[in-house]
Amino acid sequence: MTKRLLRGELIEEITARVLDGRLDARINEVHLARELGVSRTPLREALIGLADRGLLVAAPGRGFLVAPLDLEEARRLYPLVAELESLALRWTSPLDLTLLPDALDAIADEMAARPAGADLSAVDDRWHEMLLSRCGNPHLLRLIEQTKPLLKRYESVYFGGPERAAESIAEHRGIADALRSGDGPGATALLVRNWVKALAYLERS
Repeated sequence: MTKRLLRGELIEEITARVLDGRLDARINEVHLARELGVSRTPLREALIGLADRGLLVAAPGRGFLVAPLDLEEARRLYPLVAELESLALRWTSPLDLTLLPDALDAIADEMAARPAGADLSAVDDRWHEMLLSRCGNPHLLRLIEQTKPLLKRYESVYFGGPERAAESIAEHRGIADALRSGDGPGATALLVRNWVKALAYLERS
């Protein structure tokens, strides 16, 4: 396995541990390297990469810390992702957009079928990935892929109540309906509204 692939796998694994709370606030590099079966050098490279992305904080003399949840960070990130995803829709041809609604509705059905209080963030991720799957700008998609993990730790708060989950599912269906009718600008406006309302919910929580 090449060093590059190893670093990519490490970043993916450490990101998952940050998002699901398996890492302590202060990362013990010796213990983590042992758990992952890697040496300190590729581990530190991966930690530096995640610090660059904002998931970790490099603290002089203290190593790496998991970045704390911060409402101000959410206020910066949610509008950013809303703009990036709406831009991805605008980069998608109108014909391609009309091919998406049935697949989007199927994923929304999965969300609706989950028990009350279930974590919907993974299914929601798949819905948004499907929505953007026809975008013809790989650089934009890569930027979205790098940015959205920063939101993952806020999603459990966002989907914390069944009423908000039902509201979000309805918003997703509204976006699919707009695409089905050929209303790309309307779908884009609803997408931005979905992200704005998610932030508003977090601010009230």
